[in-house]
Formats: sequence, structure tokens, C-alpha cells
Amino acid sequence: MKIIYRNENGGVSIITPTPEALKHMTINEIALKDVPTGLPFAIVEDSEIPTDRTFRDAWTIDDSILTDGVGA
Repeated sequence: MKIIYRNENGGVSIITPTPEALKHMTINEIALKDVPTGLPFAIVEDSEIPTDRTFRDAWTIDDSILTDGVGA
């Protein structure tokens, strides 16, 4: 699972929690802690993230899927 959000520059940011972090916190707790304050986020399956990183600066995200929470 990964956490995605639209960053303050308009790009897409992806957080990949480590197994160690997931031993101590849920993925939602990590998202609330690590996503910048006030920015909506989504928790998605790894398979939803493009594997071709050639044009990663051009990745976009539909704001309508950012419904899992807001950074604290």
C-alpha cells in the first residue's frame, strides 16, 4: 500500500511506508503524520502506481480519489 497526494507544487507525491513503520502505526496514522497539513490523500494498492518512472514529473492525479483523509 502507498499514500498519494497532490503536493503544494501541483505534482503527485507518493509515500511508501516501511515495514518497520507499519509495525508501530497503521498506514492511515502514517498518512495523517506525513502528509502535509490540510492536503487530502488516498491510500492505494502498489499496482495503482505507474512502474515506468520515465515521465514521473508529468504524473497526474484525479482529486476525486483523494478521499481517505487530510494531513494533520
